[in-house]
Amino acid sequence: MTDLHFISTTTNGVLEREFTIGEDIHGVLWSPAAPSQPAPVILLGHGGGRDAKALPMVGRAQRLVAEGFHAVAIDAPGHGERPRTALDDEQIAAMQEAMSTGVPVGPIVVPYNLHLAERAVPEWQATLDALERLPEVDGRFGYFGLNMGTAIGVPLTAADPRIAAAVFGIFWYDGMLAEHARRIKVPVEFLLQWDDQHIPRDSGIALFDAFASTEKSLHANAGAHKEVPRFEVESMVRFFNRHLR
Repeated sequence: MTDLHFISTTTNGVLEREFTIGEDIHGVLWSPAAPSQPAPVILLGHGGGRDAKALPMVGRAQRLVAEGFHAVAIDAPGHGERPRTALDDEQIAAMQEAMSTGVPVGPIVVPYNLHLAERAVPEWQATLDALERLPEVDGRFGYFGLNMGTAIGVPLTAADPRIAAAVFGIFWYDGMLAEHARRIKVPVEFLLQWDDQHIPRDSGIALFDAFASTEKSLHANAGAHKEVPRFEVESMVRFFNRHLR
């Protein structure tokens, strides 16, 4: 049995606790500074090239805490201060070259992200095990993750029944990922950028279609890959309020 080992704590309206689990997992848990009762936890999956303390993670976490949730993010393999493997370096270089030359990046990103998911899913499950033992956590979990956060979050949600609702999006259709999606029956909200220069529109719609959820919503917004509107954060908060309260 492995618990969270808190290594730093800061409070400025939001209780932010950096932690480790075992030797490999590093993350951050954000909580209300003075919680009145146990509350659900939203798992935040970061995008490629980022980590648990990236500004988008912090902003989403603070908004969730303001609504009374806890939020948690962990560094994906090869991200943050975690060591990279030779494969990590090779794939990152290939992605950067493809983007700089205008070559479609999906054939590189998708298999690499799914490889990271194989390593990340057990780490997220160990994090859930540890979170369940905290008295301030009520045992209900949701998941939010775009881009690489979707590549990791879809197989995680398919594998772990503790996740009761999930927000995904901005990722390509892939047969293996679709197989995981077909096992997901919890409520799903899915984001898609209509003018995404990397992900063909039909590919994103096909991934949305693969989810077996009877309650799922497609949020398609005008704009390029990195232009997801900020108001989608408010939609995410409403979504988790509906399904985890």
